Amino acid sequence: MDKNIKNIKSISELFSIINNLSCKDSVIIVIEGGSASGKTTLSKELQEVYDCNVFHMDDFFLRPEQRTKERLAEIGGNVDRERFQAEVLEPLMNNETVRYRRFDCSTQALSDIITVQPKKLTVVEGVYSMHPSFGKYYDFSVFLDIACSYQKERILIRNSLQQANRFFSEWIPMENKYFLGTDIYSRVDTVFTVKPDFN
Repeated sequence: MDKNIKNIKSISELFSIINNLSCKDSVIIVIEGGSASGKTTLSKELQEVYDCNVFHMDDFFLRPEQRTKERLAEIGGNVDRERFQAEVLEPLMNNETVRYRRFDCSTQALSDIITVQPKKLTVVEGVYSMHPSFGKYYDFSVFLDIACSYQKERILIRNSLQQANRFFSEWIPMENKYFLGTDIYSRVDTVFTVKPDFN
């Protein structure tokens, strides 16, 4: 893949890139970006077109007992990187069946084991999915860039005011610290700027 590719102007360009990767036996694509940037929407669209497996980083948030002061002080430390690597990425690299457990925010516990058979294309989406420790597993990465004003607008539409305020005061500052601390723009293969017509 040409590492000089940095910005795409349409999702159709991303589809073209994916099609060019189809010569490989298996491909793992990662979609990174801030809250409300459209990562889940894009992954659903890719799933519909390519019949691919999709894994969500939201399923790998830390369990309550893991949320120590030291862990949360780490850049990107609020996701269970170790479990995601062991349960998802390592099996995918070996073309093996994936058996993983989702973290359920409502119960603050892990789900029963979910079994996923490998497919030619796999998509990983979510904030923290491009953590430096995962880089070797991905064939292509895209960052969905969203302006702060538009991000705020989308969050207010989708959430209660109380929930939105948690995004603004807690979650988005953590995301931005992670993006800056891991130099995200220099590590991704391409950047797509999210506009109001991207749902």
